[in-house]
Amino acid sequence: MSDVTREGLRGARPGREGTTGMNTGPGGTAQPARRWRRKSRAEAPMVPDAAFTSYYGKPILNQPTWEPADIAGYLFLGGLAGAGSAIAAGAQFTGRPALARTLKCGSAAAAGLSLAALVHDLGRPARFLNMLRTIKPTSPMSIGSWLLAGYAPLAAAAAASDLAGRLPAAGTTATTAAALAGPAVATYTAALIADTAVPAWHDGYRYLPFVFAASAVAAAAGLGLAGAPLHENEPVLRLGVLAGAAEIITEKVMEKRMGLPGQAYEKGRAKKAGDLARAVTAAGVLVAAVAGRRRRATAAAAGVALVAGSALTRFSIFYAGLNSAEDPKYTVVPQRQRLEARAAQAGHPA
Repeated sequence: MSDVTREGLRGARPGREGTTGMNTGPGGTAQPARRWRRKSRAEAPMVPDAAFTSYYGKPILNQPTWEPADIAGYLFLGGLAGAGSAIAAGAQFTGRPALARTLKCGSAAAAGLSLAALVHDLGRPARFLNMLRTIKPTSPMSIGSWLLAGYAPLAAAAAASDLAGRLPAAGTTATTAAALAGPAVATYTAALIADTAVPAWHDGYRYLPFVFAASAVAAAAGLGLAGAPLHENEPVLRLGVLAGAAEIITEKVMEKRMGLPGQAYEKGRAKKAGDLARAVTAAGVLVAAVAGRRRRATAAAAGVALVAGSALTRFSIFYAGLNSAEDPKYTVVPQRQRLEARAAQAGHPA
């Protein structure tokens, strides 16, 4: 019998050390191993495909802890303020003082309330001031904080000069500067929420700026319709009709093209707010187009509907984000689809 010792193998029998991949024939001679012939039918997988899950059924993402009234209100008010300043400048330069005054005052108030909502959600004013200590071009929050901090005083100065009738040159300068910053103020919040990991926001980064822009213009036009006389409201009447229709269309296109994360807009409070937003906005567009030129009360009603529809759109987007953060499938499935697409493009299986 052979034995393994410290000095090595003792008493080894002939043919003990077989050659890898070789069979031993009669007499201990090595022969080539027979190759395994693959059967014609496909090999059946022994392990089923893994289903997405998370530890103990917990969400993969932490849900945003923001208050709906603060953040959805911040998104809406910022859009109203920015678009309102841009339209106010156009109204002033085309000889529509009442429309310009309405939008200047509305934009100043909306900017102040938007800033207050942001500070309230942060907890204390010092946290907002800390964001102004540096400028980070790659951070939408940093750029947005500086935009809002610079825009709000300009909007307030433009409104104050118009109301007091003093310093018209300074008021015109503030109006122009606020109008130039207005488009960025109205849309930077789209980049802000799309820069998060929340699937219903992040996966809509191509469409959210268009949704926010259309919604902001619809709200500002609605404010002008509600506050301006009939002989001055023709521009905002047309803007309200076009922007309201664009808001409905772009929001639905975004939901469809986002794929799976778009389903988060069709659940719970997001669906209720979205359906109501589309109904109210469509009513505002219809009333403005059919009867907005006839009576001041009708135009005002259409304007209020456009403003309300814009606000409800922001709440719908906010609640959809909460839905998508709560359910792991909105995070896992799109990630797997992207990995499979990259693997297929590279020419090897995922």
